[in-house]
Amino acid sequence: MPPRALSRAVVAFGALLRRHSLPLTSLQITDAVRALDHLDLGDRDEVYRGLRAVMVGRPEEAPIFDRCFEAFWRARSEADAVAEALAGPAMPEEAPGPALESEGARRERLALEGWSEGGDEDEGGEPLGVPAASELEAMTTRDFSTFGADQLDELLRLTEQIARRLARRLSRRRRPVRRRGRLDLRRTLRANLTRGEIIELRYRQRKRRKVRLVLLCDVSGSMDLYSRFLLQFLFALQRVFARVETFTFSVRLTRVTDVLRARSYRQVLRRLQEVRDWSGGTRIGESLAEFNRHWSHLVDRRTIVIVLSDGWDTGDPDVLATELLRIKRRAGRVIWLNPLLGNPSYEPLTRGMAAALPLVDHFAAAHNLAALRDLAGRLSL
Repeated sequence: MPPRALSRAVVAFGALLRRHSLPLTSLQITDAVRALDHLDLGDRDEVYRGLRAVMVGRPEEAPIFDRCFEAFWRARSEADAVAEALAGPAMPEEAPGPALESEGARRERLALEGWSEGGDEDEGGEPLGVPAASELEAMTTRDFSTFGADQLDELLRLTEQIARRLARRLSRRRRPVRRRGRLDLRRTLRANLTRGEIIELRYRQRKRRKVRLVLLCDVSGSMDLYSRFLLQFLFALQRVFARVETFTFSVRLTRVTDVLRARSYRQVLRRLQEVRDWSGGTRIGESLAEFNRHWSHLVDRRTIVIVLSDGWDTGDPDVLATELLRIKRRAGRVIWLNPLLGNPSYEPLTRGMAAALPLVDHFAAAHNLAALRDLAGRLSL
């Protein structure tokens, strides 16, 4: 969805809130527009909480915000949304009556409608659609196998938002800081022991832990419906994480870390055509053995190893179990993401998957963006 349409939608939503007695300032609406860059737009609840944090200043304003949010953020054309916001849509009977918009508020609203547009006028054609949180949530829950190649760009935008969210995960440990952060009560009391009152405050904030990701992606024939989109996720992860190593495997293992450093994902896809055994057979155990022989130095207790595979293996399952155990003994955590797990009737009964499961710390689906988003809670040691 175009960023300009997102900005317009938030401005129109702010106008709606003003008509229902929320005393929003132009600064609050501008902050709400800027907050979109830090929200997962595919997560309706996160969008709701993010906008509410910026736009609601008092507890009694929360019910009005909630009703307006439900009324506004649904699929419709942009023209309809703006017209409804300015005219005041039908609200539940208990909602307060619309307040008159002052001339000053009107000028602020009109100025904000052009925020970030650079003064350019839209050229004819159909009106831009107002991005609805429900539409984005529908995309995140849609199976990768149903997307076409022409939807790569839109998926990549959502995937990068999810990757940034994963990168923002912080450890529970905190370190002292001079300004901002959470108040460190113990250090504050100690610093003011000789004084009659607390004058000097001390703070602390979460300490970022340098976690390395090692990503092993199955690109065999059985993964054709998913590998293109999963590699897109790995491409996004490599753009936001400082320490990432990525490999593909089918019959053999190939390091693609440098390939994924291309500027665009379409360039990545062109370069990946040179990968050996793409859409070939699957020998997971032998591929893991090759990783252990040549790349074991990449794994330590600060490393999370993520395997993306459906578990269909034509090799010896004992080899798979042996090599995965070697990785598990060195790594901080081993995560196996299987796109087939998104099917409610799926059971991990293949020989390869059955051999791997006892050695995996976390086994999860990887069939859509929502499943990848849920990985956020697992990327910490």
